[in-house]
Amino acid sequence: MEVRAEKPEDIEAIRKVNVAAFGREGEADLVDRLRGVASTFSFVAVESGQIVGHIFFSPVAIEGKCADNLLILGLAPVAVLPDYQQRGIGSLLIQHSLAECTQLGCQAVVVLGSPKYYLRFGFTPAREKGLRCEYPVPDEAFMVLELKSGALDDCVGTVKYRSEFNKLE
Repeated sequence: MEVRAEKPEDIEAIRKVNVAAFGREGEADLVDRLRGVASTFSFVAVESGQIVGHIFFSPVAIEGKCADNLLILGLAPVAVLPDYQQRGIGSLLIQHSLAECTQLGCQAVVVLGSPKYYLRFGFTPAREKGLRCEYPVPDEAFMVLELKSGALDDCVGTVKYRSEFNKLE
């Protein structure tokens, strides 16, 4: 299994992975809308030459108090072809991409998802860092991971996703 950055020739296969994983086109459309936005990062899992998984990160903003120079990313979506799920591919994508995001200068990552799943990667409830989600979601489902220790010490406020997320159905 190889995890690597997305290449232009991967776009069609990435779309297929997202549609298959979510059973709809919303997440695939979201990735297509966000692709090319500054500070987005996209990684794929490849097995025997086939893209079987995908993970995407896009910049978020803090409405409230936070240093202007912080790069904080939102992890969404992460997708694995149904026939390849429950094999650790999602975990591999997350671990690899978080390390890459750290190398690329990202200080923190937020995610909206299953606490049971994301806590194992070091994510904690965002409210513990003084952050809340712009969307009406359970507190425990909105999590954050500091990639640089103390990066969020002076941050308090609402995490705002890019407007492209508002079209996700």
